[in-house]
Amino acid sequence: MVKFVDQQLTQLRNEVYRMWTMVYNQMDQARQAVLGLDRNIAQQIWVRERLVDAQDIKIDTQVEDFIALYTPVAVDLRFVLAMLKINNDLERIGDYAYSIARFVKETTVQSLDAGLIEKLQLERMFAVVLEMMNELQNALMDENPAKASSVIDMDDELDRLKAASDSILMDYAKGHLDELPVAMGLGSIFRKLERTGDHLTNIAEEIVFYIDAKVLKHNPKKEPEAK
Repeated sequence: MVKFVDQQLTQLRNEVYRMWTMVYNQMDQARQAVLGLDRNIAQQIWVRERLVDAQDIKIDTQVEDFIALYTPVAVDLRFVLAMLKINNDLERIGDYAYSIARFVKETTVQSLDAGLIEKLQLERMFAVVLEMMNELQNALMDENPAKASSVIDMDDELDRLKAASDSILMDYAKGHLDELPVAMGLGSIFRKLERTGDHLTNIAEEIVFYIDAKVLKHNPKKEPEAK
């Protein structure tokens, strides 16, 4: 029985890793789609969204079945609950990548103002998000709570970049009224990337809780996001 339970937990972990890779690729391609205004890449993200949704449901079902069959306690219970919550956060991040792709698909402009993109540091915003995702996956694989905790601090840079983008986009819109929809769309992308950082912070806290039974989320940095 113990060996079978361990196999079930390993399978669940592997499914979460698969979800993680899928969502990471979605966000990385969202970066490519926006920076290159590449509608073909954006379309690929839309097509793969169904696979992300299916994987989300698969993991939720596995967790529910495991709890119902084995009534886990202690570290096993912390693990399956952490996997459930991490999966939910990853699904939301996948939704943000999908929404970013929608901007690329629907915008009527043929190219973005290179000077504006550089000033906004949009490429850096994506880079921080992807680095956080990569570091957190490594932290989970290595069962390294210190690495997971260190990623939380990276969210501060996302907050700074988002705050700076507001005034930059406002000034740009005032001088380019015909590109107001683009400015609004870019503003929406920054909000989604900032919220992605919030979900990654949640994931970091769940990893620490699973490994160390520490509950960091009782000391939140931000107000909870309304879904």
